[in-house]
Amino acid sequence: MIRTKTLRALVKRNSNGKKVLLFIIATNIIYALMLTFTIPMVINLSNGMKILDMMPSGYSVEYVNALLQALGTEGRNAYLFKQLPLDMVYPGLFAITYCLLMGYLLDKLGKLEGPLFYFCWIPLFSGLFDYVENVGIITILSSYPNVSVFVIKATSVFSVLKSSFTTGYFIIVLIITVKFAWTKLSAKNEF
Repeated sequence: MIRTKTLRALVKRNSNGKKVLLFIIATNIIYALMLTFTIPMVINLSNGMKILDMMPSGYSVEYVNALLQALGTEGRNAYLFKQLPLDMVYPGLFAITYCLLMGYLLDKLGKLEGPLFYFCWIPLFSGLFDYVENVGIITILSSYPNVSVFVIKATSVFSVLKSSFTTGYFIIVLIITVKFAWTKLSAKNEF
C-alpha cells in the first residue's frame, strides 16, 4: 500500500497545470465515449433499464435479475465486452487525474503540506471501489443465470461506495476551487 509521504511526493512532482489538464482531457474522453456510445447501447439492449454502473444508490437482487434477463445474450455480451473494457480504463484515469487536480489546487493555496492533503486520497478510493464494482459486474454477467446473491449485494455496496466517494470528492473540489478563485480575486483587488 502506498504511504501518504510517497503519495505526497508523487503528487508534488506531477501536479503541474499541463499534466493535470492532459489527464483531465484523457479521462473525460473515455467518460464521453462511455456516455455517448457504450452505455446507451447497453441501455437500449436492456429496453431502457439502467445499467448497474449508473445506479449510485445501489440495486436489489430482483433488479439485477430483471436487468440480466432484459439484456439477453446480446446485451450481456455488449455490457461485458464493450462497456466494461472502457470502464476498466476509466477508474485508473479518474483516480490519477483527480488526485493530481486536488494536489494542484492545494499547492496553489499553499496547503499541499498540511492535513488537507488527505483529500487527495478520495479519488484513489473512488477508483478502487469502481474497479471492485467492475469485477463484481463481470462476475455477475459471466455467471448468469447462476448469479450469487452475495456477489450482487457486495457489488451494490461497492457501487454505493464509489458514488459516495466520487460525490464527496467533487463537493470538496468545488469548495477548494471557490476558495482558490476567491484568493486570486482578492489578490488582484489589492493592487
